[in-house]
Amino acid sequence: MTHPVLSALGLGAEESGTYLGNGEWGRGGAGVLEPVNPATEEVLGRVAASSEAEYETIVERAQAAFKVWRTTPAPRRGEAVRLCAEALRRHKDALGSLVALEMGKSKPEGDGEVQEMIDIGEFAVGLSRQLYGLTMHSERPGHRMYEQWHPLGIVGIISAFNFPVAVWAWNSFVAAVCGDISIWKPSGKTPLSAIASMKICNQALRAGGFPDIFFMFNDTDNALAQRMVDDRRVAMISFTGSTKVGRVVGERVARRMGRSLLELGGNNAIIVDPSADLKLAIPAIVFGAVGTAGQRCTTTRRLIVHESIYEDVLARLKAAYAQVEKKIGDPTDPANLMGPLNSRSAVEAYLAAIEKAKALGGTVESGGRALTDRKGFFVLPTIITGLSNDAEVVQTETFAPILYVMKYERLEDAIAMQNDVPQGLSSAIFTTNLKAAEAFLSAAGSDCGIANVNIGTSGAEIGGAFGGEKETGGGRESGSDAWKAYMRRQTNTINYSDALPLAQGIVFEL
Repeated sequence: MTHPVLSALGLGAEESGTYLGNGEWGRGGAGVLEPVNPATEEVLGRVAASSEAEYETIVERAQAAFKVWRTTPAPRRGEAVRLCAEALRRHKDALGSLVALEMGKSKPEGDGEVQEMIDIGEFAVGLSRQLYGLTMHSERPGHRMYEQWHPLGIVGIISAFNFPVAVWAWNSFVAAVCGDISIWKPSGKTPLSAIASMKICNQALRAGGFPDIFFMFNDTDNALAQRMVDDRRVAMISFTGSTKVGRVVGERVARRMGRSLLELGGNNAIIVDPSADLKLAIPAIVFGAVGTAGQRCTTTRRLIVHESIYEDVLARLKAAYAQVEKKIGDPTDPANLMGPLNSRSAVEAYLAAIEKAKALGGTVESGGRALTDRKGFFVLPTIITGLSNDAEVVQTETFAPILYVMKYERLEDAIAMQNDVPQGLSSAIFTTNLKAAEAFLSAAGSDCGIANVNIGTSGAEIGGAFGGEKETGGGRESGSDAWKAYMRRQTNTINYSDALPLAQGIVFEL
């Protein structure tokens, strides 16, 4: 029997995971994906995985589509994305419910993820009239020099389960207005949300008289994903996932001199100084640590608290966590604050990290166990104290709601602790001290791609460039000038004089 949420989006119990273009969905033949509802462990549907032949068809059609799309005026490309955003707005409730159902995040978070798709669509529409280049003064008389930006080509997008639809939109909508064609390989854990998004957008494009600009394949063993990573016909690979896999992706793409955009792990910290407004800090810490059951790359994983307020902050956190524990359950019920982890293996990783922390001398202050009295992959949000920042388990990103709480004495020590991890994605400080805030944001402060004051580490807005440094990969998506990653820069010089002066004053006479 088809789940009502799937029916509301026009999906059946069995779906193709391959969009070939020309309105055609593939037949598969390379196995079947069976995504599971992590709250009940029930199979939601069956998705036919893509074959090698279907992958070849996708790339060939994407190449042909690019030749047309790259010459389409950018404002016209923006109109195509506008239609997609409008269609997503009409389907927001149902698609948000499917994201919650398949991924396990709460219904408000699922709706919020679809809203991010809509928002980046609107951003991209405006961007379609702002793909600016610069004009530079030439050192040679009678010459004009400027730069312009051209479409890059095919963009391969490999997204993760925790944001099963928004990350695709961040990349594909911006790439579309830049004149690129996208091929999407979604997570094998959340293919139904991806298929629904693809159908919504492609139907809107066809109704508006636009050609195919979005393609998709799914595989069961990542063999086709690796093939796309190695494919010279794919100009750029945008990969969101673990640092371990991202390192391999970056190396393989570099080997063929391609372009990669890597959005990898985070080990994000919040510093709470003596002047902090705890009415702001405590809710931000709790949401940052337990939101999406700790399965965001921007999840708060470390809390660095000044020793003078350490006991007070810890007591408040434990009280807040006790409230969250009462509202763990079905993520499609808006009354619940926390849903399940996405898989059994995630529960095992959560338990293994807690055991490792205890073996190293850590104390479990709250949580620390899986909920075995019900179906689903539910765990308790966990607070652990007594470990130093350099403990191996603290240095490692565990994709689960585990928060390590530590003390500091001097601000420079806290900043050093925050920076002393391999990852560099998101960071925050809670303070009412202007000097502390500015020190945190200075060149000697946070080394992360995102640094916030008096807000948490998660919940980035689409208007800013999203990404991080060090083992987070260095990539940037979404807002600001992140669009430049999807285009190629060209410098042009025009000689409108009757002479041929050479650069650097060189004289060459025949």
